[in-house]
Amino acid sequence: MNFSIDRNVLLENLNLIQRGLPVKTAMPVLNGIKMELTNEDLYLTSSNTDVSVQVVISDPSLEIKTPGKIVVPGNYFIQIIRKINGRKIDISLIEDKIIVIKADRSEFKLNLLSVFDYPNIDFVCLDKPLVLSSKNLRTIIRETAYATSANEKRPILTGVSLKYTNNKLLAIATDSFRLSQKITELDNLDFNDFNIVVPYKSLDELSKALEAYNEDVEIYFNKIKIVFKFKNILFQSRLLDGSYPDTSRLIPEQFPVKVRFNKDELLAAIDRVSLLSTKDKENQYNVVKFNIREDHVVEISSSSTEIGNAVEEIIPTDPVEGPALKIAFSAKYITDALKSFTSPEVLLCFTGEVRPFICKGDLDYNLTALILPVRVDW
Repeated sequence: MNFSIDRNVLLENLNLIQRGLPVKTAMPVLNGIKMELTNEDLYLTSSNTDVSVQVVISDPSLEIKTPGKIVVPGNYFIQIIRKINGRKIDISLIEDKIIVIKADRSEFKLNLLSVFDYPNIDFVCLDKPLVLSSKNLRTIIRETAYATSANEKRPILTGVSLKYTNNKLLAIATDSFRLSQKITELDNLDFNDFNIVVPYKSLDELSKALEAYNEDVEIYFNKIKIVFKFKNILFQSRLLDGSYPDTSRLIPEQFPVKVRFNKDELLAAIDRVSLLSTKDKENQYNVVKFNIREDHVVEISSSSTEIGNAVEEIIPTDPVEGPALKIAFSAKYITDALKSFTSPEVLLCFTGEVRPFICKGDLDYNLTALILPVRVDW
């Protein structure tokens, strides 16, 4: 293998490839980046078994002298390319064991990993993809993925459920204490119904990779894998095995109490009050109390026998609908939910003191966040 390439072009693609490198792995060869140079293009591949990423470089600055296939130590190679100053990088192979990297007056030699030990990564690309805009896909991830579970005891809840039917894509995430549901209407797609679950960690990395990309994303999948194709990138993730719980009946339809708030004011008040709150025994999250008084002023409070207590009044933007109500909940859960909305005002809808309540936003008509309350002594 022998080629030269513009440093910035190579580094830009290595930053994407880095998302597929493992933090820890039982297969040392996966710490490497597979580089395959053909007579026309340079293919870079990384994988941590959960996520696999491949980029194809066809830049005019790529000068191919001798094709070949190698596996370089991933993090060391990326750091070298990141820190050297030369505009043009020359890469060549010595005796199939060492790669030489030259740029300006710098020269580095890296021992290679075995290309024969690197697993064959089969990227799923079928004939007919589902197509979403990058903005739409990032929005779905941002508005739902925060509600996935971090507990591996129920692996299926560590992912986001994606269900397509009747030209609607339903995205749901829940950790059994909270839920986020996003409905995206798609235009007249001739596409078969599907029901899959994508791991949160994969979607988080995908969202970061899409930050600078504003065009359509092609989505391919089979029973075990899903591939997101955009620009010159293939981003593949495994799917979670199992049946996602039916959440269709969890969201109430009738709400005796409704309160509308300025979202930023509500977030700031909860943040201040939660400083002195006790922690929920099971989840170790700060608990705040919500008291909708008969005079329609809402009182947010917290207390701790060791520290003290805090009380703050907040005025709703519209008159409260319904009777007085007292309810307590996790400050983290309500904060995460509120931050997922783009609306400047949010509507909290309550069904009772110990029953789940939901958050809605005027500009987020297709997004619903549900939170379970916490039992406390008033």
